[in-house]
Amino acid sequence: MTVRTAELLMAILCGLCSIGLMVKSAELNIGWIEDRGPGAGAWPFWLAGGMLLASIATIIRWFLKVTPESRSTELYMSRDTVTVVGVSAGAILFLLVATHLIGMYGALILFLFFYLKFIGRHTWLLTIVLSILIPVFVFCLFEWALKIPLPKAWTEPMFYPIYDLMYS
Repeated sequence: MTVRTAELLMAILCGLCSIGLMVKSAELNIGWIEDRGPGAGAWPFWLAGGMLLASIATIIRWFLKVTPESRSTELYMSRDTVTVVGVSAGAILFLLVATHLIGMYGALILFLFFYLKFIGRHTWLLTIVLSILIPVFVFCLFEWALKIPLPKAWTEPMFYPIYDLMYS
């Protein structure tokens, strides 16, 4: 696939996704609610509308061959790039499955460890530090600051002492 073809396909895909988001958002109130502000569907609807306009502009520019990408006949992705993207997609799929099995925080530790060490080829020290600190930050942000619990699966009882400290 060439860069030119990839640009057109992505513009069409983004445009279709935008239309789908606009249709679903319109099921909610997209207008202004007196004394409350914008309806629940307003932001998603108008952001998707903006994305649709950008997609249409990209398609028009593609047909007019205005940008270097719209004229490029170079290969879009090399074999090495396809490999990295495939491994990354597999790692994200693992993150989703592991979240269901061992909870978000355990899955995030394993995902970060694999991605930082084997894809990013970072040092052991950086890999271990980030694999621990990022989940701690995510926990503090969601569970403590925003009060949004993330899935913990069978690891939930391990968090009870932390909850006692947070909510006592």
